[in-house]
Amino acid sequence: MLKLNSYGTRKLILDISKTRFYSAAVPKRKPESETRKEPKKENESFMANIFRGNLVSKQVFPYPDVLTLEQKETTDSMLDPFQRFFSDVNNAARNDENSVIDDKTLDALWELGGMAIQVPSEYGGLGMNNTQYARLCQIVGANDLGLGITLGAHQSIGFKGILLYGTPEQKAKYLPKVASEQVYAAFALTEPSSGSDANSIRSRAVKTADNKYYILNGSKIWISNGGLADVMTVFAQTEQIDQKTGEKKDKVTAFIVERSFGGVTNGAPEKKMGIKASNTAEVYFEDVKIPIENVLGKEGEGFKVAVNILNSGRFGMGATLSGTMKKCIEIATAHANNRTQFGQKIKEFGTIQEKLVNMNILQYATESMAFMISQNMDSGSQDYHLETAISKVYASECAWYVADEAIQILGGMGFMKETGLERIMRDLRIFRIFEGTNEVLRLFVALSGVQYAGNHLKELQRALKNPSANLGFIFKEASRRATSRIGLGGVDLSAFVVPELQESAKKAASCIDLFGRTTEEVLMKYNKNIINEQIVLNHLANSAIDIYAMIATLSRSTRAAKLNLPTAEHELNLTKALANQATERVFQHLRKATSPQLQSENKLLSTIAKKICEQDGVHSTGVIDLN
Repeated sequence: MLKLNSYGTRKLILDISKTRFYSAAVPKRKPESETRKEPKKENESFMANIFRGNLVSKQVFPYPDVLTLEQKETTDSMLDPFQRFFSDVNNAARNDENSVIDDKTLDALWELGGMAIQVPSEYGGLGMNNTQYARLCQIVGANDLGLGITLGAHQSIGFKGILLYGTPEQKAKYLPKVASEQVYAAFALTEPSSGSDANSIRSRAVKTADNKYYILNGSKIWISNGGLADVMTVFAQTEQIDQKTGEKKDKVTAFIVERSFGGVTNGAPEKKMGIKASNTAEVYFEDVKIPIENVLGKEGEGFKVAVNILNSGRFGMGATLSGTMKKCIEIATAHANNRTQFGQKIKEFGTIQEKLVNMNILQYATESMAFMISQNMDSGSQDYHLETAISKVYASECAWYVADEAIQILGGMGFMKETGLERIMRDLRIFRIFEGTNEVLRLFVALSGVQYAGNHLKELQRALKNPSANLGFIFKEASRRATSRIGLGGVDLSAFVVPELQESAKKAASCIDLFGRTTEEVLMKYNKNIINEQIVLNHLANSAIDIYAMIATLSRSTRAAKLNLPTAEHELNLTKALANQATERVFQHLRKATSPQLQSENKLLSTIAKKICEQDGVHSTGVIDLN
């Protein structure tokens, strides 16, 4: 079996599986006595519950619609100014060529309010919610991902911690600056020794004897806006005393750091494959004197702050990349409609039709996920972190596929700079890496879901020890398992979809039933050692991702049909096609997850991988080399 590749990554996954990041991002603190009296809050995450084979439909059916008419009108009024900014002021090709965005363009973006979309109006921002922000992100994604990184690094993660965790005093001091005073923000987490593993950072902040300041020393790498930002959310190790044991331990603390504090410098902009227009730099901290009131959140809880900032910002990536995909599809479709080969338009060729269809299916699902999540967040949901992780993985991989296929449809022309597709392709590559690599996020999805299912199994085990007091619960679980295994009962989605989608809904329901049974089976087989079974976990994660895509599109296209939208028939067809494809993939992944041959196959893979690493690469004799 392939093991986790380092102690640091293993610890990260353990931290994730132990911490309920699908619960409230910023829970409200309550007195201990009051907390004890409250009944346990049920997890409303659709994805968390399907790991138990259980349907909790609140977040997915009907498709959310949370904006008021006024909010929709406000958003609509911003679309044209945003689009005109990109058509009349910004020049994505020039930004890419020069590896910088000129001051005139950035000034216009600030004046438009583009750097303060989600800052409350009382602090000088536009005061938009997540869904409104997502709609504007689509325009950004369709036009310039490099500029989008500058914008996103500033507000999706740069000052997001102040919005989530800031005290009233911190918000009053910093939000007006980052909203309207052209003060850039950045999120400084990554170090040479810590990429995905935030707990392994080495930057250190030491509290002064008078307890009024922390002195920060260390460095961060690959920081977006690192050379521009005057306000940064910085994470460092701090010595904390365990209140129960009195033991001293290093724990990560988050800080709001101003460049004006002194001792904050940065290196030259990095030379990158893509998103060249964005500023990415190493940032150095030397004896930076941080006031104690600039601790963000609680001391020692910086890891939670970092994860929740990233969790709450990931939905924006799905919206942004749905816009990018739409642009790629428009370029490819225009070419297919006009290009003639062998005496006919290439749009008539089955191969080209298949490409265009698959590209559109993926764009529709990506967009459906993004706006389902954003509207759940805006409605007050706190159980969305599995969904945002899934959205990030799906969007980044689908966008890469769509851009690649667009280039293929254009042939040689797609390879030329003139179409802009080669720039999009380069820009897209980073999205599978940053804000949590897709590999780590797959493990996060699978392990979080497995833990939730495992806790439920423990609850059942406890009930069986005292059956007379838990007969209702035991009979309910026994009945659910029995009927599911013989094809009766189980998940039923028929009431949630229009008649045209009944067959597709049955396929999705069968996937959910099998998914729940498979999760339970692998839990029983591996128990706590499931954390070391990455291949099994990846099969579960891939199945979960496809199931969420099916559910999001079933819900959205049902909405389109019920509203009699002019695009309803097309949306229904996209949903049916996705359900056909996704069901096949889900069943294949779940078969592999429980296959008797899996361990032997993984052992073979592990043997091959070890030899490759021992030989520092390819280990085979050349065909015509002398022995």
